[in-house]
Amino acid sequence: MVDTLPRTQFEHRAPSRVAVLGAGISGLAAALKIRELSPQTDVVIFDQQSRVGGVLGTVREDGFQVERSADNFITTLPWAMDLCRQLELGEHLVSTHPEHRRAFVVWRRRLHPLPDGFLMMAPSEFWPLATTPLLSPWGKLRAAMEYVLPPRLDEDDESLAAFARRRLGREVFDRLVEPLVTAVYGADTERLSVLATLARFREMEKKYGSLIRAMRAQKAARKAGRHSGAKTPRESGARYSMFATLRFGLEQLVEEIVARLPQDALRLGTQVTGLARNDSGWLVTLDNGKAFPCDAVVLAVPAYAAARVIEQLDQQLSQELAGITYTGSVILALAYRREDVGHPLDGSGCVIPAVEQSPLLAVSFSSQKYPHLSPEGTVLLRVFAGGARRPDLVAEEEGRLRTLLRSEVEKLLHIRGKPVREWLFRWPAAMPQYEVGHLERLRRIEERLQRWPGLALAGNAYRGVGIPHCIRSGWRAAGRVLGLPVEDREFGSSPF
Repeated sequence: MVDTLPRTQFEHRAPSRVAVLGAGISGLAAALKIRELSPQTDVVIFDQQSRVGGVLGTVREDGFQVERSADNFITTLPWAMDLCRQLELGEHLVSTHPEHRRAFVVWRRRLHPLPDGFLMMAPSEFWPLATTPLLSPWGKLRAAMEYVLPPRLDEDDESLAAFARRRLGREVFDRLVEPLVTAVYGADTERLSVLATLARFREMEKKYGSLIRAMRAQKAARKAGRHSGAKTPRESGARYSMFATLRFGLEQLVEEIVARLPQDALRLGTQVTGLARNDSGWLVTLDNGKAFPCDAVVLAVPAYAAARVIEQLDQQLSQELAGITYTGSVILALAYRREDVGHPLDGSGCVIPAVEQSPLLAVSFSSQKYPHLSPEGTVLLRVFAGGARRPDLVAEEEGRLRTLLRSEVEKLLHIRGKPVREWLFRWPAAMPQYEVGHLERLRRIEERLQRWPGLALAGNAYRGVGIPHCIRSGWRAAGRVLGLPVEDREFGSSPF
């Protein structure tokens, strides 16, 4: 891949000044990469918020360490790990506790282990699926039929729900796939695009004719690779397990990037109201009426915010960006005395299917995954709610919201005492929804973007919602405004 961009043959034409709109991880990654590749380029980051980092942030109180949003990142995608090493944070990387890596699924108000080898939408081992109490005998038989069902070979998009029901049946979708996917995307799976989110499963279907066949073939390939001494993709993140975090919180990532930028690079509490192009470059209009001239612009804000900024510049592009819908989420972090929690918490957390009709999406056993997050004798839980399933909860009155979520998790985990501490975080309109047709929308956005050299998009609205994808989108935006190639095997030559 070409995400490690070359630092040659462009410096004579590099922009002298770049405006980055948005001080979240995507914008910060873009700014850092621009400075790395073109040290003479002046980078200024604008954000209407008073703090840097966007949704990333860490609260440290009374021995507890609580993340405001994401609490770790996946290691099988390289970009977050690469950035941590670049920032000399490698020694601060922490993997999940090896004894608490399994997840649970709630069914009939009880926690059941997720069948071993079930990876989001496909079983790599069938025996755990055949013996799980999560499925009825008919549900298990229907899942086994996936092996012989004819594959769909066309290129058309479909909803993730339709794909999962078509291949594995309604029970597997309702009780396994839907809660796992919703916990990641906070989406309505009836509208979520399978090609824009989990395209590898459609590719498995086309190549092998069956997801079960595909998982068996991949398992055999990994086994053969181990015997031959070759490093397989599954082993690439083995040192840190599939997920990792930073010892002092993900805010470390933000702090280290900011420390490497010029002191005057950040313009916080400043809203950008418009963007215009003239013969000499770009003009960024600020809320104080002043204009900021520059040679290139990175829009690292939510798609709806980018749409407003460029509305006068390119109405068609603005409409396409505004068409990316969003939902919000709520996180309630709860600290309890360990002796007050009846459940053994012998895993990383649980997901809750929609058919349970619970206000909860998931519960992370944060201090079980990462024991350093809470003092000895206590546990830290993070409760997730909202999303497309319950969008009303994001605006719910605080007292009622805390009581609702707390009572649900206390019943679920057999908690007797009151929490010793709690923290509430609301993230309205923070989760983009990759609906069916999302990739076609991105193609149209790309076509319009080609009309505007020096303008780039970055963020979680386009090609991945996790921290690694956000970092990568910032790097690709940096490459675009610097006139560098941004082509790799995963997304071809797309500019964002």
